[in-house]
Amino acid sequence: MDKLSKIANYSMEQLSLDRSGHGVDHTKRVVELARQILETEPQADSFITIASAYLHDTIDDKVVEDEEQAKTHLKGFLTSIELAESEIQHIFHIIENMSFSKGLSGQVDLSLEGKIVQDADRLEALGAIGILRTAYYGGFHGHPIFDSTIQPINYTKKQDYRKGSTVINHFYEKLLLLSDQMNTRYAKQEAKRREAFMRDFLKEFYEEWFVEVDSPDRQTWRDR
Repeated sequence: MDKLSKIANYSMEQLSLDRSGHGVDHTKRVVELARQILETEPQADSFITIASAYLHDTIDDKVVEDEEQAKTHLKGFLTSIELAESEIQHIFHIIENMSFSKGLSGQVDLSLEGKIVQDADRLEALGAIGILRTAYYGGFHGHPIFDSTIQPINYTKKQDYRKGSTVINHFYEKLLLLSDQMNTRYAKQEAKRREAFMRDFLKEFYEEWFVEVDSPDRQTWRDR
């Protein structure tokens, strides 16, 4: 079995029990999106890119109970399959710095490989899949679907962002910001398409949520 296959198996094992929307199906789609972006960015190192795509959530505090323990475990695994120290460091730099929450305290310079994985992961937060994952994650954490009295927050701290507000607010607090933060040409184009779908969804959501046609809140939220 080659190294990448071993990494894929490790990822699937670590994420098999996830119920927050960051499990095996999500990871496989991120990997496939990364492969698609790689076709337009041939100068990138495909091994580092795909390995990082497989591993990007295996040390994430949304998924693991002990982030430091997960990092130690992952580094031991990568060492055991004889990755070079430079490869391990590169992978860790990507998966430790690519998240939206990490960027709240200042953007970290990512390699091209890191930018590709970041784009792939962010595309997974958009479109139809993004809508379902947002609802799934919100329900998992007990967030209300919507409350017109709770306004979206412009987060600047990870600890505040992790608390969340409502499922619908998450669209404005993160998801609809992502298309302008994409790195690669492929991702920028695909993100705009998926964002348009989400905006149409929100318009329909407000039509159905505010049953009273003359509700002032309906137009206020539609105009966001």
